[in-house]
Amino acid sequence: MSYLGIDLGTSGLRALLIDAAGEVVGSVERSYSVSHPHSGWSEQDPAQWIEALESAMEEMRAAFPDFAGLRGMGVAGHMHGATLLDANDAVLRPCILWNDTRAHAEAARLDSIAEVRSLSGNIVFPGFTAPKLKWVRAHEPEIFERVAKVLLPAAFMNFYLTGEHVADMSDSAGTSWLDTGARQWSDALLSASHMRSDQMPRLVEGSEPAGQLRSELARKWGLSQTVTVAGGAGDNAAAACGIGATQEGQGFVSLGTSGVLLAARDGYRPAPETALHTFCHAIPERWYQMGVMLSATDSLNWLSSITGVKPAELTAGLGEELRIPGLVRFLPYLSGERTPHNDAVIRASFTGIGADTDRTELTRAVLEGVSFGLRESFDALKATGARPERLFAIGGGTRSRYWLRLIATVLDIPLALPAGGEFGAALGAARLGRLAASDAAIEDVLLPPETAEVIEPENDKRAAFDDAYLRFRAAYPATRQIQ
Repeated sequence: MSYLGIDLGTSGLRALLIDAAGEVVGSVERSYSVSHPHSGWSEQDPAQWIEALESAMEEMRAAFPDFAGLRGMGVAGHMHGATLLDANDAVLRPCILWNDTRAHAEAARLDSIAEVRSLSGNIVFPGFTAPKLKWVRAHEPEIFERVAKVLLPAAFMNFYLTGEHVADMSDSAGTSWLDTGARQWSDALLSASHMRSDQMPRLVEGSEPAGQLRSELARKWGLSQTVTVAGGAGDNAAAACGIGATQEGQGFVSLGTSGVLLAARDGYRPAPETALHTFCHAIPERWYQMGVMLSATDSLNWLSSITGVKPAELTAGLGEELRIPGLVRFLPYLSGERTPHNDAVIRASFTGIGADTDRTELTRAVLEGVSFGLRESFDALKATGARPERLFAIGGGTRSRYWLRLIATVLDIPLALPAGGEFGAALGAARLGRLAASDAAIEDVLLPPETAEVIEPENDKRAAFDDAYLRFRAAYPATRQIQ
C-alpha cells in the first residue's frame, strides 16, 4: 500500500509518495506561472494545476512501482484563492490568488462589520476569499451572477479528483465565511458578502474521506483498487501535519521568503486584534494560530541583491558567536506587514547608519529586524495562552546558525532542527490521505521528525536583545507616519 500527497503551490505542484510505514518512496515536481494583469493583481488558470497533476502522475507511475498500490491521497493547497464555477462546473475566470490585493477596500468594509471578526476569528485581510467575491460583484457583475460554486485551490483539485464539491476546515477558515469556532459555514458571514450557503462546498475534516478517486482517473493512472481522497488541508496546516505539530505546545517557526510562527491549539482562542490568524487545524477538535511576516529571508535576499553578495556569504561574515544588538536598526517591511500591524503601506527602513557602517553591520541589522518581527508574532501567541516549550525551525534561513542563535535568544525558546528527510506540506497531505484511507490513529501517523540539534537561547545576552526589541517596537508608528 502507498499514499500520495499533493502540494499545490503558487508556483508549482509537488507530488510525494509514501509507503505503508510512512517512509518516503519518491517525489516529482511541476512548475507553472502566475499572471499579473494589473498592479496588485495575481491570478492563475486552474487548468495549469490539472495539467501539472496529470503530468506528475504520468511520471510517478513510470518511476515508482509502489504507485500501483495507491490507497489514499490528500491535497494541500495555497489558501484563500477564489476559483469560480458555473452551474455546469465550468471555470468562469482565472483564480484570484492569496497574494492579490485588489480587494483591499472591500476587505476593509467587511472588517468593519462587528460580527465578522467575532464569527470568523480573524481580521478580513485583502487576500482572503470573501472580499474577492465582493470585488467580482462590483467589477464583474455578469460573472458574479453566474457563480454556482466557489472553491479554494485545494477544493478545486478535490473536485477534479472525486467529482464532488468538498473542502476541509483548515482551508475554509481562511475565507471569512466560516464560523471558525463552530467549524461550519456561517449564514451571517456569507450574507455580508452577498453569498449563499449553496454556493459553498461540503465541509469535512482534513483527515476524513472527501470522496473516492474517479474511476476514469484510476484507469488512466493504472490503479485497480479504490483510492480514498482525504479532505486535505491549507498549506500551513498541512506543513504542521508534516512536522507533527498537532497538540497544544507544539509548533514551528519557518524562515522562508515570508516568516511564519505557528502553534497548534487544543481550543479556539481567537485574537483578531493582534492580526494573528486563527484557523481550524486539519484534524478534528484542533485549531492553530500563526503570525505571518511578509519579508523574512526576502529581507536578506534583498540585501544580497543590492550588495551583489550571496546570502550565505553575508551571514558567514558574522561568524559563529552571537553579538549583542548593534546601533543599526532595520524594519523588515519591504512589502508591508501582516502580524501584528496589518499594514499594506508601511515600508522597510534602516536607521542608525554612520560613516563606519559596513556590510556586516547591515546584515546583522537585517537578521535582527526579522527576528524582532517574529517576536511580535510570538508575543501575540503567548498573549492568547500558547506556551510552547520549544519550536521546530524549518525553511531556507535555518542554514545560518548565527540566525538560529539570534532567534532562539530573541524569542527565549529552544529551536529544534529536524533531522534530514521530508517534513513539509506534501508529507502532511500524504499523511492525511493515509488517515482517511485506513484505521490508523492520528497520534500514530502525525509524528514529529527526529531532532538533529537543539539551539538554546543565550541567556547572558537576553537583556540586551529585550531592550533592542522595545526600541524596535517603538520605531513602527514613527515610521508609519512619514508614509
